Amino acid sequence: MPNTPAVTSPALPAPGHAEGVSNDEFRAALSRLAAGVVLVTAREASLDPDDPQAPTSEDVGMTATSFMSVSLDPPLVLVSLREGSRMDDLLDEQPLWAVSVLSESQRHIAGRFAMKGRISDRLLFEDIPYVRGAATGAPLVGGALATLECRTEQRVSAGDHTLVIGRVLTASVPSADGGPLAYFRGRYRQLG
Repeated sequence: MPNTPAVTSPALPAPGHAEGVSNDEFRAALSRLAAGVVLVTAREASLDPDDPQAPTSEDVGMTATSFMSVSLDPPLVLVSLREGSRMDDLLDEQPLWAVSVLSESQRHIAGRFAMKGRISDRLLFEDIPYVRGAATGAPLVGGALATLECRTEQRVSAGDHTLVIGRVLTASVPSADGGPLAYFRGRYRQLG
């Protein structure tokens, strides 16, 4: 019988970063990938249903750059949410949400909803023009390049994030003015 070498499988890398890849290196490399900027919104049920003075629901918003088209048939999109964030927790409880694709003139909206330790969402929405989506009731930002209303189809845990895949219920292009707001090398930018 011929002598055959033993087949061994390569060792699997330990969880977390591969050897030699630091958080800073990973972050720096991915900052070179330009991304569009969206505002993800949803309605949250009253935080205090026993209080007749409390609002019946709250609007919640979050700036995202990890948003993409997944499928044309059926129409699906994906947004990546930090695990345990308010939006992640909310979309785990209720499936309806919306996306406004921000224009280059809406940098202030992106910055406002991306702040750490920010004030209440109610105050953040106070002076932003929006309409309520017919399918979701979520705010759709006025002047956005496009708006989508979605229903969660699937949630996938991925490291320290949750990938939320949503079926698009409505899509519109309310504004053809201006270019998109982009995020590149840690800053909001415009094309051109």
